[in-house]
Amino acid sequence: MRKLAVFDFDSTLMDGETIDFLAAELGLQEQVAAITERAMAGELDFFKSLVARVALLEGLEKKRVDAICADLPLMPGAAETVKELKKRGYTVVCFSGGFRNATAPAVQKLGLDADFANFLHDEEGVLTGRVGGEMMYSDAKGDMLVRLQALLGVTRQETLVVGDGANDLSMFAYADTRVAFCAKPVLREAATHTVDRKDLTLLLDIV
Repeated sequence: MRKLAVFDFDSTLMDGETIDFLAAELGLQEQVAAITERAMAGELDFFKSLVARVALLEGLEKKRVDAICADLPLMPGAAETVKELKKRGYTVVCFSGGFRNATAPAVQKLGLDADFANFLHDEEGVLTGRVGGEMMYSDAKGDMLVRLQALLGVTRQETLVVGDGANDLSMFAYADTRVAFCAKPVLREAATHTVDRKDLTLLLDIV
């Protein structure tokens, strides 16, 4: 029987928030992090918060974005956990309300089967402050999960989802094994399991 594992990226597979690392380049980390915190707690509409945060990145060079994203810190145990899940027959993918600039390098480093994320728009190598993609909305991850399950022939009983924030709630609705990883209270309430240490190998005891 096919099995599917879906991980959030920021603060789950990666130790931190990509947009906070990018904002630090412009001296705007605190301003952006405050919006991120409220969005992940479910206090702000995810789409509106994403648009507002990305707008602050206008003027950042794309080559600098890519360099930062290629060197983001992976969560402890990420590589070992992905490798072991694949040994156990899981297709392992990443859903991110962040950006493919960050998830694409992680696919290569971790051996993920696929990544789904948003795109930062640039003109002549400079960010315009605009963003697009299928992961911009609060229900986007759930919608994508249902489509992947149908494509792969995977049931909700054979689906594992792992995340930390409010925008992961929609995918939690379609999986029987739901892990809140160092998560906000709003997600913990919807989880079947919680992990409170930054060590993804603890997931292996759950599955």
